Amino acid sequence: MNRTLRFVNIAHFLDHYFLLIFPTAVLAIHPAWGMSYGEALALGTPGFIAFALCTPLAGWLGDRYGDKPLMVAFFLGLGLSSIATGMAAGPITLALGLTGIGAFASIYHPVGTAMIVRLAARTGRALGVNGVYGNLGVAAAAGATGLLAGYLGWRAAFFVPGALTVLLGIAFAWLPAVVLDADGTGGPKSFEATNGDRLRVLAVVFVASLFGGIAFNGVTVALPKIFEERLTGGLDGASGVAAIGAYASLVFALAAFTQLPVGRLLDRIGAKPIMVSLTGLQAVLFLVLAQVDGALAVLVSVPLMLAVFGEIPVGAWLIGHYVGPAWRSRVYSVQFLLTLGVSSGIVPMIAVLHERTGSSTALLMLLGGAMVVVFAMSLVLPGGARSPRAAPQPAAE
Repeated sequence: MNRTLRFVNIAHFLDHYFLLIFPTAVLAIHPAWGMSYGEALALGTPGFIAFALCTPLAGWLGDRYGDKPLMVAFFLGLGLSSIATGMAAGPITLALGLTGIGAFASIYHPVGTAMIVRLAARTGRALGVNGVYGNLGVAAAAGATGLLAGYLGWRAAFFVPGALTVLLGIAFAWLPAVVLDADGTGGPKSFEATNGDRLRVLAVVFVASLFGGIAFNGVTVALPKIFEERLTGGLDGASGVAAIGAYASLVFALAAFTQLPVGRLLDRIGAKPIMVSLTGLQAVLFLVLAQVDGALAVLVSVPLMLAVFGEIPVGAWLIGHYVGPAWRSRVYSVQFLLTLGVSSGIVPMIAVLHERTGSSTALLMLLGGAMVVVFAMSLVLPGGARSPRAAPQPAAE
């Protein structure tokens, strides 16, 4: 079972990694194909749409045919789609390859997360560790893609991880299937809260999923381009693409583990002070990043991404503690669908804004505005500290 969980954690890493290859590779693709950045970036739109639309289908297939076959399809399909993308002869075939990546990447969250819950003896800890793997996938994508695209060409940025993922899929297929009933704990017990408190919590969570999803997906996709604009001098050519990817990866890596201490703080002091602090900090730092250049842009992005990544477990914790077990799965599904729906529109939004303004300043102002909305909503959360009537079980991170 431990080997199976390791593969599922690696799958979470790969899921986020593959979704963020293109935002860095496009820095090498658009000059090679004589396209503007906005025109080339827009080719990634079908992939993000497929990622959102195929998720419910992946969940239904997982329930019908089992999680093991779907996870095998995840590894093999993702790897082969990436290889096909690297072989693209033009914009249409590139967009088709990226669509395949999005479609197979959609398998992970509904199937892989359920697999973690089914197999792990300590579900909360397992989900926390699994979340870090996903964060590291975000962190690694820009750096590895920058190195491969900068020194071996943008096609290698898709070929190399694609081939490795196919090999992982073959190895995972050989593992024996683990048949294990859920332990029946049902996750954390809900607080004894009023219906008014629960409605306020749901309103905050859904607004945060929508507007926070805009901020999270926007900055993770656009950060390589932001650095390309702001880090002037000596960042041209192959070494430039590699350096930009390295800077972005460094920032993501520094923030990757933030949700582990945030998860512990949630159980100690509750969600409201954490969410107010993190969303307010994001709103301010997005607006600051829109105004600074050079090394200062990298320095400002570090605390910004710490706050962005740190906010991730807050919504899940709130749902786990304010929504009863009978409704919890349905509320989680609504939260996830809101975030995915937003992610499918991020790439075209960035492309249009960049084509019209020629820089990332307008995007950063928009992301800052989105977080102002989330900050304002977080102020209506009930309480400041954890209720004394909360269940003793630790919340899932």
